[in-house]
Amino acid sequence: MNRFFLPLLALLAAPAAALSTPAPDYRDPANWLCRPGATDPCSGDASTTVVAADAGVKLDMLPADSNAPIDCFYVYPTVSTDPTPNSDMIADPAEKNVALFQAAPFRQACRVYAPLYRQVTLAALRDRMLGKPVTADITMGYRDVAAAFADYMKHDNKGRGVILIGHSQGSGVLKALLQNDIEGKPVASQVIAAYLAGHNVLVPAGKDVGGDLKSMPLCRSATQTGCALAWVSFRDTMAVPASSLFGRPPANAPAGMAVACTNPAALAGGRVTVNAMMVNRTGIVDNGAPAPKWAKGRNIYTPFVAVPGLLTAECMNRDNANILSVGINADPADPRTDTINGDVVVGGQVQDAWGLHLIDMNVVMGDLVALAKSQGAAWLQQRAAAASR
Repeated sequence: MNRFFLPLLALLAAPAAALSTPAPDYRDPANWLCRPGATDPCSGDASTTVVAADAGVKLDMLPADSNAPIDCFYVYPTVSTDPTPNSDMIADPAEKNVALFQAAPFRQACRVYAPLYRQVTLAALRDRMLGKPVTADITMGYRDVAAAFADYMKHDNKGRGVILIGHSQGSGVLKALLQNDIEGKPVASQVIAAYLAGHNVLVPAGKDVGGDLKSMPLCRSATQTGCALAWVSFRDTMAVPASSLFGRPPANAPAGMAVACTNPAALAGGRVTVNAMMVNRTGIVDNGAPAPKWAKGRNIYTPFVAVPGLLTAECMNRDNANILSVGINADPADPRTDTINGDVVVGGQVQDAWGLHLIDMNVVMGDLVALAKSQGAAWLQQRAAAASR
C-alpha cells in the first residue's frame, strides 16, 4: 500500500504546469464542502463519548461557537473515490466523511470554510502504481484551492484571522498556497497559523524557518502566530521502514534539510499526554481494519471517542526519520481498550510504511482545537494592540 503514497509525494512535488481548465466559480455555494451557516459535514453530528479508565462515560456534543472570532480554511486529504484522474466538484461520501472527522471539531474555535477541489484521486494513484501513464492534472487541485482562498479573502474574510488546516494531499496543496500566494504578501498578516498534518515540510536541520517555507517559522508556543505545524505519526512500537518517505527528505532535497515535526500538544518538545478524538469506526476511510472495542460492556455510537490519559506523543528522530511517536498507556487490568485504530490495512495486513497516517489529526484533535483557540486569541490581542498604537 505504501506504493500509493510514494507517487502522491512525487505528484505534489512536481513543477507547476501551465494553466489549462479554469478554476470553479467559488461564488457558487455548491462548490464548497463546508461554509458557515450551511447544513454540511462541518455542521453535522460531531458528538464525542468520553471513556474514562474505569469505563465510565460522558457525552460531549461539541457545539459550534456561533460567535467564533476567527476562521479556519480546511483542505481535505486524498479520499476521492471518483474513477477519473482528477475528482469532480460533487462531494462523494468519502469527502463528506473526512470533513466531519477532521474539520467539524474546529467549529468550537472558528468559522469553517472547506472548498471542494479537483484533487488527484485514488484511481490516479492506482494507475501510477500499476505503471500506467499519469493523466491527472497534478496542479489542478492547487489552482482550485488558490481560487477558493482568493474568493474567501475577497468576499468572506472581512479582515478576520484565519488558520489553514490540511492533511496529506491537502497539506501539500496548502504548502504550495503558502509558497505562491501568501508568504511575502499582505495577506500573510492574517494567517494565524498553518496546520500541515501528514505531509513532509522541510526545514534546515535544527532550524525552525527556511526550506519549504521561507519566512513562516514552526510554532513553538500556544500564543505564537504566523507560524506552522507539521507532523507525521507512527506508533512508538513500530519502526519507520526504509520504504516509507514519511519523516525523511526526498533524495533530491538540498543538503542539510530535515522533515519538520511539531507536536500540537507540546510545541516546545517532550512527551506528553495527548487529547485524542478517535473516529468511532475503522478510520477516516474504511480500510478493513476492525474498530476497537473502546471499553468492556460499553457500546459507543457517537462519531468520536475520547480516551483521556490513554495516549502520549513526542516528536523524535527514529530510524533516521523525524516523526510524532505515539504511545499507548495500556492497562490490561482495566476495562478500557488497550489499542487504537488508525493503521492502513490491506488484505488483512498492516502497512507499516504508512504509520498512523489515517489519524495524524485525530490523535491530537483536542489539542489542535485548543491551540486554534489560543492562537486565535493571541492574534486578536496582537491586532487590537496594533490598532491602539
